[in-house]
Amino acid sequence: MNPSEAARELLRAFPVVDGHNDLPWALREQVHYDLDARDIATRQNDHLHTDIPRMREGGVGAQYWSVYVRSDLPDPVPATLEQIDCVRQLVARHPADLRQALTAADMEAARAEGRIASLMGAEGGHSIANSLGTLRGLYGLGVRYMTLTHNDNVAWADSATDEPGVGGLSDFGREVVREMNRLGMLVDLSHVAATTMRDALDTTDAPVIFSHSSARAVCDHPRNIPDDVLERLPANGGVAMVTFVPKFVLQAAVDWTAAADDNMRAHGFHHLDTTHEAMKVHRAFEERHPRPVATVATVADHLDHMREVAGIDHLGIGGDYDGTAFTPEGLDDVSGYPNLIAELLDRGWSTSDLAKLTWQNAVRVLGAAEDVARDLQGRRGPSNATLEQLDG
Repeated sequence: MNPSEAARELLRAFPVVDGHNDLPWALREQVHYDLDARDIATRQNDHLHTDIPRMREGGVGAQYWSVYVRSDLPDPVPATLEQIDCVRQLVARHPADLRQALTAADMEAARAEGRIASLMGAEGGHSIANSLGTLRGLYGLGVRYMTLTHNDNVAWADSATDEPGVGGLSDFGREVVREMNRLGMLVDLSHVAATTMRDALDTTDAPVIFSHSSARAVCDHPRNIPDDVLERLPANGGVAMVTFVPKFVLQAAVDWTAAADDNMRAHGFHHLDTTHEAMKVHRAFEERHPRPVATVATVADHLDHMREVAGIDHLGIGGDYDGTAFTPEGLDDVSGYPNLIAELLDRGWSTSDLAKLTWQNAVRVLGAAEDVARDLQGRRGPSNATLEQLDG
């Protein structure tokens, strides 16, 4: 059996749990949640990385849908609720293919039924507006992880891509982590500063995840995980889910992006400006300096390194589909996971290793968080601490 056939056979038994997909935000931005205009029961190749036919082709068995909202919104909580509502509508519209999952047992039940377990993760602590009551509300609505920051700091935690604010986690930030442990909500350390990663690992009673981050030793980008943090995952029990975003996995793409951003600023534009005039400047730069292309092998290089440092029991996959403009060759959309598995088989990864990568580790870590929550709920009640009390 060739690696491609072997990959598909393995995924039939142990499908992919993907830690991060931004489809709900793409649906907001493209069609303002008109789910008829972007019916994911049919192929949406021209608009999205994600639809049900391609998820089936890709061997996806569980998806954490990101209920992301921008950190500069004046009131992020209603927008987060809209994102949650979008996911719930998707599950209700496609019951033959999607099943809501709140627990590890729900994930296994979905796999047994041949449906895709649908979970939710909030991307950025700004979504709770400094309120532990809001955190509990999101958990009650089905959110099972929260990324402590997005690209900007929050008042109680530092982001990887912002200037240092509180030096990692503040006292209130540590209380957020403790309350997430008590609830059974996974602490997600993608997007956070390395200082925040270390503070969270010092604070948490439960395993953590990185829902979509790769290895900093392989590609030196602040969004990636330093080796000293990867080395702590075995003791913590957590899982690092490799991402596919080229500018996080390919050093040449990191360098190219920095040069492209500098060029935009030199012409008087913000590097994220997408106006017609700004894009003319960007396209002219790309014509002179072609964009470096990541491949399946690029992502596999990260997994090889992360396996060496953290061990096979602490790896997963978080593609960041529909949250990135560019993808690696061979991982163009959610149908591409078998190509990554085939590459790893070619590199000597065993089927038992790959079963952990695709399914078992992610299910185990959610179940472990549930176990910690049951113990903590037997010993303490909800925290009513406020940012002002602890950090004021």
